[in-house]
Amino acid sequence: MEITFDLLALQLFTGLALGAVYVLLAVGLSLIFGMLTVVNFAHGAFFMLGAYIGLLAAEQTGSFWLALLIAPVVVGAIGMLAERWLIRPLYGRGIDYPLLLTFGLAYMMVEGVRILWGKTGLPFDTPEVLQGATSLGFADFPTYRLFVIGVVVILLVALWLLIERTPFGLVVRAGARDPVIVRVLGVDVSRVWLIVFGTGTGIAALAGVLAAPMQGVSPEMGTSVLTVAFVVTVVGGMGSLMGAVVAGLLIGVVESMAVLFFPEAAKVSMFVIMAAVLLVRPQGLFGRAGLMS
Repeated sequence: MEITFDLLALQLFTGLALGAVYVLLAVGLSLIFGMLTVVNFAHGAFFMLGAYIGLLAAEQTGSFWLALLIAPVVVGAIGMLAERWLIRPLYGRGIDYPLLLTFGLAYMMVEGVRILWGKTGLPFDTPEVLQGATSLGFADFPTYRLFVIGVVVILLVALWLLIERTPFGLVVRAGARDPVIVRVLGVDVSRVWLIVFGTGTGIAALAGVLAAPMQGVSPEMGTSVLTVAFVVTVVGGMGSLMGAVVAGLLIGVVESMAVLFFPEAAKVSMFVIMAAVLLVRPQGLFGRAGLMS
């Protein structure tokens, strides 16, 4: 197969669309870890649950746009309940306790979905207005994938403004560094933790809805993306939102290019990147040393 500039550019956009979903997954995971120091092993399950609730919302309302709003809100609320009644009692007992709890929670959520929706995968139709392809000048590219990239860019800008330009964001950043001092200053840190966990799981659910038209919906869809989410988070640096963005796009593009040049190594490429980064910077590209201690 002849490798042309148009083919490379098309594959680059494919990698950006794939990386955009990775970014959403890793941003939610990094947000939770950066503030709560909780390694959320149920993140992939929240991604999967978002896809199913989005599918249900789209079927009941007939609107993909409402599904994009309903799924993150519902899953975010479920995440807040999980943080308040399951995870919060384990704070201060070591990082292993919430990790094991969320690991078990993920299995419960997957089995619950299998009971409600069955074990077989379900299709998630792309909205009619986003079907087909859009000309990029050098090639036609699926309109829906361009939409995914646009949504992720808008969400990242909104999240950056929230964290960097609002009083709540100031509390989040301060709480991530020293929650004791923030509590002494009279801030209800537990309420901030609740909102942050709900936001992180809601972002995972949004990623699930956006990914569903591209890959369908199945109970196991969260398992593979959980691995990707952790790889992206480790490469970017645990708790770093900037790291999640850079690493997500990097891994998406590299994986897409590997499909073009060396298909057999496409799935391994992310682990090669992770190994290379950890050898040079054990804390990741943008991570802080000692955060896990």
